[in-house]
Amino acid sequence: MNPKITTFLMFEGDAEEAMIFYTSLFDDSEIVRITKSGPDGPGGPNAEGTVQRALFTLNGQHYMAIDSFGHDFTFTPAISLFVQCESEEELNRLYEKLMNGGTAAMPLGDYGFSKKFGWVQDRFGVSWQLNYGELTN
Repeated sequence: MNPKITTFLMFEGDAEEAMIFYTSLFDDSEIVRITKSGPDGPGGPNAEGTVQRALFTLNGQHYMAIDSFGHDFTFTPAISLFVQCESEEELNRLYEKLMNGGTAAMPLGDYGFSKKFGWVQDRFGVSWQLNYGELTN
């Protein structure tokens, strides 16, 4: 059964690379379906082989992705993927992998509301909040 609401990510030519990377980070993750553009598809021959539509899962949760070109906008940190880590080791591993080519909005640390927290914008522009421990008010 498909969920009623699914997070939709629009990339500019690297959707497949991002999905492969993300599914390598989390258990119970896979690229479920991927349709690529042909020479006569959207974007013309320059977009051939890019992702026209894809469905993937991260830890069992569904996401959709496409490659789209010619827009004057991209990802913003105002919307992020929040990951509740089961261990400090998991948080450190995810932070290190997502920081490879990315930037830290909030480096790993104790910010008072969490035992250990970090906020990363990865090399694809997607923002991730990584948390270990219970959130406090």
